[in-house]
Amino acid sequence: MPKLPLVLGHEVVGRVVAAGIGVERFREGDRVGVPWLGATCGRCRTAWPARENLCDAPEFTGYTRDGGYASHMLADAGYVFALSDAYDDAHAAPLLCAGLIGYRALRFAGDAKTLGIYGFGAAAHLIAQLAIWQGRRVFAFTKPGDADGQAFARALGCAWAGDSTQPPPEPLDAAVLFAPVGSLVPAALRATRKAGTVVCGGIHMSEIPAFPYEILWGERVLRSVANLTREDASSSSRWPPRVPIRTHVQTWPLAQADEALDAVRTGRVRGAAVLLCQ
Repeated sequence: MPKLPLVLGHEVVGRVVAAGIGVERFREGDRVGVPWLGATCGRCRTAWPARENLCDAPEFTGYTRDGGYASHMLADAGYVFALSDAYDDAHAAPLLCAGLIGYRALRFAGDAKTLGIYGFGAAAHLIAQLAIWQGRRVFAFTKPGDADGQAFARALGCAWAGDSTQPPPEPLDAAVLFAPVGSLVPAALRATRKAGTVVCGGIHMSEIPAFPYEILWGERVLRSVANLTREDASSSSRWPPRVPIRTHVQTWPLAQADEALDAVRTGRVRGAAVLLCQ
C-alpha cells in the first residue's frame, strides 16, 4: 500500500542540509544514511526496540514516504545514522538495505559452518564476504546458466557455485534465500541437514509450492526476515575496518534510473546498482 505519487529510493546516502527543531544527533554537513525502515509508531507491542522491525504501523523509505530518487529528501532523524568513512557514497549505499537485511538473515542462520545462499545479488555478495570472514564455507546458487554470476561468487571466496537446480556438494547447515522464488524453499530444505535453518530474506516471494513434511521434519527451521532494526545498523557500522567487506557496484546517473532498473531485472548487475544524484 505505497503512497502515490511516490519518490522511490530506499538506500540513500547524503549530507544534512538542515535539521528540525530538537534534532541534536546531526548537524549541517554530516554524511548520513537513510535505510528502508523510516519510522515506527513507538506504541504497539511489536515496536519495542528489539522488535521495531515488526511495527504494525511502520513507515518505509521510498514506499510509504518519499525516498532518494531526488536532489533533496526529508528523513526522521531517529532512523538516520552516520556512515563510516571507509566507504564512499556509491559503495556505502548498498549497505543500507542489502547489507543490513542480509546481515539480519545471516544472524538467523546461527553458527552454520556450511551456508547456502540462493540468489547471488546485492545482499548475497556482501553477506558472503562476511560469512567467509567468519570462517564459514559458502555455497552460492544462481539462476541456471548464469556462469558469470557463479564466477563472481567464486572470485569472492565461495567454496562452490552452481545453479539453483543443483544440490550442493555436501549438506548445508543453513541456507539463506535472497531470490524471491518460492520454489527454492523446498529445494533449500532438501539441501539442509537435520536441525538446519532456512531463512527467507525477501519482503515478497512467489508462491511456495506444497512440499512433503519429511523435508521439514528432523527439527529443520523455516523462517522469514522482516525489515531491519536500528540495532542492526549499529552493529554493522562496526564492521569496517575490522571486516574487509568490499561492495561491488555499477553506477548510473539518476536520469538513467530506468536503465539501471532494467539491468537489475535482467540480471546484468554484478553486485549492486547505484544511482548518482549529482
